Amino acid sequence: MTVHAAEGRAGGLRLTRRAALASLPIGAATLAAGLLASGPAAALVSLDVTQGNVAPLPIAIPNFIGGSEADAQLAADISGVVAADLKRSGLFQPLDPASFIEKITRADQVPRFQDWTVINAQALVTGGVTRQADGRLKAEFRLWDIYAGQQMAGQQFFTSPDNWRRVAHIIADAIYERLTGDTGYFDTRIVYVDESGPKDRRVKRLAIMDQDGANGRFLTRGNDLVLTPRFNPSSQEIVYMSYGQDQPRVYLLNIETGQRELVGNFPGMTFAPRFSPDGQKIVMSLEDQGNANIYAMDLRSRKTTRLTNSASIDTSPSYSPDGSQVTFTSDRGGGQQIYVMGGDGSNPTRISFGQGSYSTPVWSPRGDLIAFTRQSANGFAIGVMKPDGSGERILTEGFHNEGPTWAPNGRVLMFFRDIPGPTGGPQLWSIDLTGYNEMRVPTANFASDPAWSPLID
Repeated sequence: MTVHAAEGRAGGLRLTRRAALASLPIGAATLAAGLLASGPAAALVSLDVTQGNVAPLPIAIPNFIGGSEADAQLAADISGVVAADLKRSGLFQPLDPASFIEKITRADQVPRFQDWTVINAQALVTGGVTRQADGRLKAEFRLWDIYAGQQMAGQQFFTSPDNWRRVAHIIADAIYERLTGDTGYFDTRIVYVDESGPKDRRVKRLAIMDQDGANGRFLTRGNDLVLTPRFNPSSQEIVYMSYGQDQPRVYLLNIETGQRELVGNFPGMTFAPRFSPDGQKIVMSLEDQGNANIYAMDLRSRKTTRLTNSASIDTSPSYSPDGSQVTFTSDRGGGQQIYVMGGDGSNPTRISFGQGSYSTPVWSPRGDLIAFTRQSANGFAIGVMKPDGSGERILTEGFHNEGPTWAPNGRVLMFFRDIPGPTGGPQLWSIDLTGYNEMRVPTANFASDPAWSPLID
């Protein structure tokens, strides 16, 4: 049996993803030799996430086993979050527990595979939670291929009980990655603009929550209008625009300490900020005499470099994952369209040529696509195109959809959708890259301008 160490911090225990996933797999040694030999790796279940409308994989996830009666509910809560994460991806269909024939009573129990084939389970997740003498939780899981009769994955984690939801998300990521071959995206957070109050006097506050809507909290008090929050690659800092002191300016905010810092004291408006992939620079728009151009600021030296120089509105810059290029919008051609230029501002090239106006381009973490908002006579649409402008696809459209943001694996987009009417307001939605599995993301109030974090470190 193997373990990993949790990391101490300020009187508590903080689970780091790196430490957790560095733990050695468990379980293979506990299996009978016959089971280990039953079926080649190629026979294991798998999903192709690049295909649209793929049939969800039936997966059984019994409640995890609590080491004591007091931990039984916590164990069930962890397996419940794992099931909810996988179901929300649209790639998995957790089976009704009422259909289960075999009762799992131990975390290390080798299942009776035939019982699970009867209910058409393709995969099975078992696990348990026990309390350690020092108060930490040990959570463990095993992923089984029912038809191959093999364990596919297994890990255990030691952490503070407060981190139980993160453990559940990390387990869901491990299962997603093992079955799809793609990196998961469940152990992530969303920063967004919370909107409350009457429609003509909305209070807008920065808020943050887990990707499934849990653990929400406010980052600002609502004294100033805030827009366009974006994560640093470290996930511990965000950059955003605020209308404090009647002048739109760009600020940095440390999520953990709440410390806020103005990004440069420029004479005109600064807006539409976004971090470079290495987190060392911010690219943003600076307005001067009615024109807006794009600048990059080195956060260490505070030196700014002008990237565009046109008598137009150049805004919404977004770096490619390797930092070598920047996509942005400009009306230099008469209408608002998407352009791509070198990271130093060289060779700006228009890439969008469809009907309507384009905005909010954002480069996929994979580098293969650029997501955007397109406004036309049919309303607002969320779409994607390749960095050379080819292969444009609309994923969803309606009255008002805007502001796409990528999950860190580049397979799912989140955006906000405005519901019309006097009592309407913006809501957060997610959609698969193939255009399927459109789902609302729960928030306490109206919500707009989402930004998806990288996987939490």
